[in-house]
Order: sequence, then structure tokens, then C-alpha cells
Amino acid sequence: MNKVYIVAACRTPVGRFLGALKTVSAVELAALTVRHNLQQAGIDPAWIDEVICGSVLSAGQGMGPARQVALRAGIPVQKPAYTLNMICGSGMKSITEGAIHIQSGYADLVVAGGMENMSQAPFLLRGEIRGGVKFGAFSSEDLIQSDGLTDPLLHIPMGETAEAIAAHEQISRAEQDQYALDSHQKASAASRAGHFAEEIVPVTVSAKRGVSVVREDEQIRHDLSADQLAALKPAFRRDGSVTAGNASGLNDGAASVILASARAVAQYGLRPLAEIVSFGEGGVDPAMMGLGPLPAMTCALRRGRFQLSDMARLEINEAFAAQVLGVVKGLAREHQMTAEEIAARLNVNGGAIALGHPLGSSGTRIVVSLLHALRRENKPTGLASLCIGGGMGIALIVKTI
Repeated sequence: MNKVYIVAACRTPVGRFLGALKTVSAVELAALTVRHNLQQAGIDPAWIDEVICGSVLSAGQGMGPARQVALRAGIPVQKPAYTLNMICGSGMKSITEGAIHIQSGYADLVVAGGMENMSQAPFLLRGEIRGGVKFGAFSSEDLIQSDGLTDPLLHIPMGETAEAIAAHEQISRAEQDQYALDSHQKASAASRAGHFAEEIVPVTVSAKRGVSVVREDEQIRHDLSADQLAALKPAFRRDGSVTAGNASGLNDGAASVILASARAVAQYGLRPLAEIVSFGEGGVDPAMMGLGPLPAMTCALRRGRFQLSDMARLEINEAFAAQVLGVVKGLAREHQMTAEEIAARLNVNGGAIALGHPLGSSGTRIVVSLLHALRRENKPTGLASLCIGGGMGIALIVKTI
């Protein structure tokens, strides 16, 4: 198989729900990252073979969001583009699908990314409204809730699956709150040290009062305290432990990478940042969907002939603190490492609880963050993974160059 390299990687800041990025469409956010990557890598848009973008809440974005991204980024009309939806794994699935195309020789240069503007997600009227309402009221549904945060077969919110993991793994409210606090503190320290500036492309936003430039992640709570987290009420069960504070938020953002074959690297004189050396997927009980990274990570490690201890850094998307802590416990049982050893390598610059979780973007975002962290710290190999609604997981391993 052909080797697959990442030659450019960036993301937008992550915006708070109805925050600074609320007026900037997901397509515009993604196109901005693609243009930046093309410029940074010195790639002529005409060299790109295809564009793949993940998006979960694509209703209302217009026909073919990925095609819109490609054309807005200046990629010629002759080049194909398509949008995919693997829920929270969408942004990473775009990368692994692009990698498969390069491995097989189908493509040499692929743009892969993810995008979501949850602030712009529409409300839904079911099809029966087309027949007309002759008398009485009719109701609408929030697309965020119906298509992004609720299991369609079990009819339960994703937060209930986190409660199930907390109960099964005996993870306390205090442990979850402490994990959330750590995420914010690590993200705050990384932001203040300028680490995220290496991976973020600023977003210019037009408003009535003029133009503003968004340069930093908007959700990080730099002054968050344990007492503030402890004061929050459970969000899903009256006697539960999952709160708005120890879960990820609703957010806006985009991220993208450019993948290249060895042939493209040589032909165009590109500088690889990392090689994609393995990836994997897996499934679990939808009632505990947050444990999806366990089989996915194990699959990626096995395919790449790695041990978990070979991974200098781990990025696991923080849908919920209970979910990440459950995955850490499972990894410790399965991979001959202690939970403390795993935690020391995990989300060293904070995760989605602090940074935010724009559904379709997060899979790409964590790869971008992992790659930049590895290179900054001169570490060799890292693994990124996400849980996926419906009971799935996806994982990817990169080796820096």
C-alpha cells in the first residue's frame, strides 16, 4: 500500500453556542481552513484530487456542503467533493477515507476535514406538514437534539449513555468534575502559552459595529473552580452525575488537513508533518456508546503492530467526563498500563469539555491538535479517537516526521 502523509493541518477557533462564530456558516469556516492549508503547504489547488468533509447537521447548509467548501477554497470545478456523516466521528472518517484512497492509488492529494455550526442548525417540521394543517397546532423539532444528540433506536439522549457508563464503572460525580476542571485548566494553560495559535487560523466576522477577528477558543473557562462545577445540577437524571459542566458543549468550528502520497510529496516538493500509520473502527452497545474508542483504539494498535505504551500522546474526544474516564479504565484493563500512566499522556492541552465539540469538526480537530502537540514536544507517535453515537468508535495513529 502507498504511504499517506499529512502535509498541512489547521483549525478555526471553536466558538461558543450562539457566540462569536454564530453568523459564519460551517461551509465558510471549513473553506477558510482549506485555503490556509493550501497556502501554508504551497499547494496549487489544481493539484488536489478530491475533497471530503464530515458534517452531522447538514440540513439547511444547501446542496453538497463539501462541494461548496471546495469551490470556496478555490479548488477547480473539475475536482470532486462529497460530504459524509459518521456522527461525532465524521471529521476523522473523512481523513481515514482519504487515506484509503491514497493507499489504493486512487488519489495522490486529498483535502479531508470536518465542519459544524451548531448555532445555525435549523428546526425540523416533519413531512406530514406538507399535506397541510387544516386545524390546530403543529410542532417542530430541534435538529441538534433529533439528529445529533439522541439515539434513534433507544430514544435516549447521549447524556444517558454517559450516566450508564458512570454507573457501570463506578465513576463518581467528584471524579467527573475533577476531570472537567483539569480539562479547562490544561486548555487555559495551553492557550496562554500560545500553543493553540500554531494550529488556529483566525476567523474574520462582520457585524453591525464593524469587523472583528476571532483568534482563540471561546469556551475555555480560565477561572473555573471546583465549587462552581459542584453547584451544577444533574442534566439527565435527578440523582445523576452528568452535568453541563462535566460534558462537552454545543459549538461552532471547522478543521481540515491535506493528505499526500509519497509520489505527490516528491513531485511537488512538499514537506510532510506526519505519516498516518494506522486506523481502526469498532462497535459497542449503543446504551454505552461512549466506550466506542476501546475497540477502535485496539483495532488501530493491532493493525499498526503497536502497543498502547508506544503512544507518546493520546487524544480522546471528551464528549463526557464519565465516558473518557470509562475508556481510560477499559484501556488500563486491556493494555497492561495503569490508569495514571494513561492519564499522563491524555489530552495534555485539554479536550472538548473545555474547547468545545462541534460535532462534524471534532474528529479532524483532535488530529490537528495531536499532530501539533507531538511536533511541539518532539514526540514520535500519537493516537486520536472518538466515541460515536449509536455505539461506535474510530481511531487513528500518526507518526511525526
